[in-house]
Amino acid sequence: MSDNPMQTANGSATAADCDNEAKKKSRIRLEDMTSQDFYTDMFAYYGTHEEKLKDRAQIVAFRTAMYNNKQLFKNKVVLDVGCGTGILSMFAIKAGAARVIAIDNSNILELTKKVFEDNEMSLHIDLIQGEIEEIELGVEKVDIIISEWFSYNLFHLSILDKVLYARDKWLKPHGLIFPDIGRLYITAIEAFNSKAFKINWWNKVYDFDMSCVRKAVIKEPSISIVYANHLVTNSCLIKEVDLYKIQKTDLEFASKFQLKVQRNDYVHAFVTYFDIEFSKCFSPIKFSTSPWTDDTHWKQCVFYLDDFITVKEDEEITGIFEMKYLQTKKTALYFGIKVDFEGEISQIHEINSYNMD
Repeated sequence: MSDNPMQTANGSATAADCDNEAKKKSRIRLEDMTSQDFYTDMFAYYGTHEEKLKDRAQIVAFRTAMYNNKQLFKNKVVLDVGCGTGILSMFAIKAGAARVIAIDNSNILELTKKVFEDNEMSLHIDLIQGEIEEIELGVEKVDIIISEWFSYNLFHLSILDKVLYARDKWLKPHGLIFPDIGRLYITAIEAFNSKAFKINWWNKVYDFDMSCVRKAVIKEPSISIVYANHLVTNSCLIKEVDLYKIQKTDLEFASKFQLKVQRNDYVHAFVTYFDIEFSKCFSPIKFSTSPWTDDTHWKQCVFYLDDFITVKEDEEITGIFEMKYLQTKKTALYFGIKVDFEGEISQIHEINSYNMD
């Protein structure tokens, strides 16, 4: 018999064995990773996790939801989807969970394992690296799923599809998901200075015509901080996701919106932001990424118009906001914003297209 575990009885390696061996080789120790590894595995980059952990609005909401509802976590089996550095898993143990199964496909888990050891939680937390569709948990069902499943503009680079997979495969009937509600809103802003700096700057660069670059740049939404004093209209809910009910096919949508102008001004861009809710707590807990609240690392998502709209107080801007996934990349998103406006000073009827890789 061959000493090579990759070989079968007749000396040939199976496809499954080769695939498993390749996966083992692809999992690099953190201390051995280079900038090229971080480029291909952004969630192994320390800065990504630092930014999230320093976002107090989000982290405190998770902690409060678990610590203030220990009756829901006591002696329960909890699944942490996309565990990262493991902060949510440790919150769950502190809240009384008997066992946490923490899963992630990033090489950051080499460090997460040490974090659990240093906090004397290794005996209570099982750490699994791999794609969620390919792993086994070692249990048939779990009582609770916890996850930071949302991301920029609620959906971009989110792992919502992973959580829905985990829900359908492992969550017990009447099991809980923390958090379980996400709401995406749209509003409109005056943004003359930021548009000049980010978009119109490309019209003339050191006396050279680079307007072709402007045409490309304006089709990419900007993740930026938007201040409340720039808001020209109210906001409108365009999508709500309830993780107990939503299916993956529901993630593509087209929603009508209606915005009421609150002052005489100009509109240079539309802005989206989202709220997150833990609705199954004894007293529901929420946090928001809106311009009216403290800044979060999610900021807001800005969709610049090619031109601008001149609006007067009490006029209305109507339209349709569309989102779908691009076939070329499973995380890339297409957005379409159809705008209809008939004002006293200006009118606009157009469809603006954006891509978010």
